[in-house]
Amino acid sequence: MNVYAPLVPVFVVALLAPLLAGLMPARSRLPQVVLLLLGGIVIGPSLLDLAGPDDVTLLADLGMGFLFLLAGYELEPSVLREREGRRAGAAWLTSLLLGALVVLVVVEHDSVHAIAAGAIALTTTALGVVLPILRDAGRLGTRLGRTVLVNGAVGELGPIVAMALLLGTRETGAAAFLLVLFGVAAVGLSALPGRVHLRGGSRLLEASEHGTGQSTLRLTVLLLVALLATAAAMGFDAVLGAFVGGMVLRRWAPGDVRRLEEKLDVVAWGLFVPVFFVSSGMGLDVASIVAAPALPVLLLVLMLVVRGGPVLLLFRRGLPGRERVQTALYSATALPLLVALTEIAVADGAMTSSTGAALVGAGVLSVIVLPMVASRLGGAPEAGRADESPPDEVVETV
Repeated sequence: MNVYAPLVPVFVVALLAPLLAGLMPARSRLPQVVLLLLGGIVIGPSLLDLAGPDDVTLLADLGMGFLFLLAGYELEPSVLREREGRRAGAAWLTSLLLGALVVLVVVEHDSVHAIAAGAIALTTTALGVVLPILRDAGRLGTRLGRTVLVNGAVGELGPIVAMALLLGTRETGAAAFLLVLFGVAAVGLSALPGRVHLRGGSRLLEASEHGTGQSTLRLTVLLLVALLATAAAMGFDAVLGAFVGGMVLRRWAPGDVRRLEEKLDVVAWGLFVPVFFVSSGMGLDVASIVAAPALPVLLLVLMLVVRGGPVLLLFRRGLPGRERVQTALYSATALPLLVALTEIAVADGAMTSSTGAALVGAGVLSVIVLPMVASRLGGAPEAGRADESPPDEVVETV
């Protein structure tokens, strides 16, 4: 069997996606993620059957790891301790409870894992899709941009923690204990470089961080793989280990940090992350979407109500009406984390493949429709704020 042949169409799609996106008009340009998913559907078992998810399992798993490593690296924990951060946390928890109620009443699931999976799926935010849109519009440094940033950060971190607690094989109490233990280990790892100084170690890393050595990049990959393995050994999904790895990396990224960030983008988005999304498209149950095309639209409405509704309500004092509506629309935009969640939930038996496909379909609609509507609602950026440089924690991931 030629194991390389199925890789050819996968990387053809990975190459064509950004080229096609670049040919589209700026105001109606589809996110690259959507094109990668659609390309995966075309070359996958549903249509041309040129390749399948099993052909790229390891590459796709590493792609998911790099995707959430970069997401964790984006997050500045200090923003969660501010007033807007606490308000965003309350909005997300309200969304989670509302989502559980919706799943219980509408879907009528009696499994705790099924209810949890459905509720979490309705509460994610595609921060990596939204931030480039705000940056291009000159609104990233404005009040709206900061509010969307903190809601997006909570909309990524909250679902990841909830997945670790509610979707694992262990009881919630045991999972919570292990999650705390994992968190303590991560905090200790974050503080390690400031407390342990290996004589000559930094000089050695910096001396070989470029050229053929690439020591800091290799150290980052080691950190990612080690935390993926640790999370899996403790019964958590790999997403948690990757996200925490990004947060740890932010605290002790060695050497030339800016160059390291550029290298991570090159490795992640040049190779692994596109394969993850193409693989996700190949694995979609397209037949179920065709059989019930209204279901993704219904789920999109539910995502908007469940995720956007609490944001609209709890930020009524801090934002004018138009910006509250925009924040709610951006917060309900979901796809990268939703793809990972549905894959995990389907693999664990907490969600059927048809429901997972419909949720991904709703996520695709959300990244096409909601940011476009929010952008059309926007007025001129705040005076004196439109040209602010984006905060250091913002790194485009989608």
